[in-house]
Amino acid sequence: MNIPEALLHYVWQNKLFYVNNLTTIDGVPVEVINVGKINTDAGPDFFNAKIKIGDTLWAGNVEIHTHASDWKKHNHQANRTYDNVVLHVVIDADAETFRTNGTKIPQMVLKFPNEILQNYTQLFVEKRQIFCENRIKEVPEIVINSWKTALLTERLQQKTAAIFEILFQNKNNWEDTFYTILARNFGFGTNSEPFEQLAKSLPQNILAKHKDNLLQIEALLFGQAGLLPTQNADMYAITLKKEYDFLAQKYNLKAIDSSQWKLLRLRPDNFPHVRIAQFAVLVVQSSKLFSKIVEMPDIAHLRKMFACEPSEFWQTHYRFENLSKRKSKRMSRQSIDILLINTVAPVLFAYAEKRKNDALKNIAFEILEQLPPEKNAVVSYWNTIGVAAHSACDSQALLQLKKHYCDLKKCLHCSIGHKIIAKRH
Repeated sequence: MNIPEALLHYVWQNKLFYVNNLTTIDGVPVEVINVGKINTDAGPDFFNAKIKIGDTLWAGNVEIHTHASDWKKHNHQANRTYDNVVLHVVIDADAETFRTNGTKIPQMVLKFPNEILQNYTQLFVEKRQIFCENRIKEVPEIVINSWKTALLTERLQQKTAAIFEILFQNKNNWEDTFYTILARNFGFGTNSEPFEQLAKSLPQNILAKHKDNLLQIEALLFGQAGLLPTQNADMYAITLKKEYDFLAQKYNLKAIDSSQWKLLRLRPDNFPHVRIAQFAVLVVQSSKLFSKIVEMPDIAHLRKMFACEPSEFWQTHYRFENLSKRKSKRMSRQSIDILLINTVAPVLFAYAEKRKNDALKNIAFEILEQLPPEKNAVVSYWNTIGVAAHSACDSQALLQLKKHYCDLKKCLHCSIGHKIIAKRH
């Protein structure tokens, strides 16, 4: 029988096998007192199990295979790491197994309800975005909500690990770290990479020296972005170019490759020129931005802080070259909320984690709870199958679930998948 070992691990870990009248293949009674702790690294599958075999209580490891002959195929008989295995659990006992010293290892055939295999198999019969979408309504809402809470924490912890790496690169300077992450997220996905490179090529301490002069901040940002026109420029662009040339020489700056910026299929409001103009205003308006956020992490205050209105030129332009109908380029509420979700809340959480400040960590959660859910294809799809997102907490959790569980077919590690696979008729 060809049963995935991952499913056997799942059955063993959750003790979904028949526990009565267990015996080794030699007929010796077996009692599983503790299945042990699953091992995600090299070595036996489960550590520190407690197994009673006959009259003897063993404390040791458990190895699981579909076929007993896999023990020899994987060369475990020559690997001393497996010498402390006290029970070999299999589906097909097609061979005996031995330690490096030649002693025989007890084996037991794992028997479990056929519905578990059927439920698991049915999840992958058809190709779907969400494998369980036809059965998710069977799962109690309390299970889904509890899982979403765990997923949100998991997502923030993953982001925290990435933030700590940037913090290390910035020599534990939180303001510089926030500046780098904020710049990246100002790219709103499509232009995240060039925006991050822009920030790294233009240290925040240089911007700080010119924060009282918006024109110079614009010159530094557009110049470093490589977006200043070299011909057919109007007076505004010419002035920026002159300022940038002087400042670039003063600070020994080198612009990034402008070809990295993407405009194709972007709405004009998302053009990098507009975003850089907004970012310039934010730099001028918000000295020591992260410190201000820590001091007053209030949603209304944060939204007001990020509501940047670019300079006059950008009211009639989306790019340097082309005049357009006058329109305010103030950062939209939706864009601000995305920055709060992807920048402010995660960095606050990471900062709280570093400082061991549970109160501030709770504020990070509260920010997400108060913000509306993101509008994207993944969240919309969850909604169509009956899993609604009521806040950014939910949408972040559902994004985590889709990317790190559904897309990777990790249904066995998902609380929703567990309820479906373990269901008995």
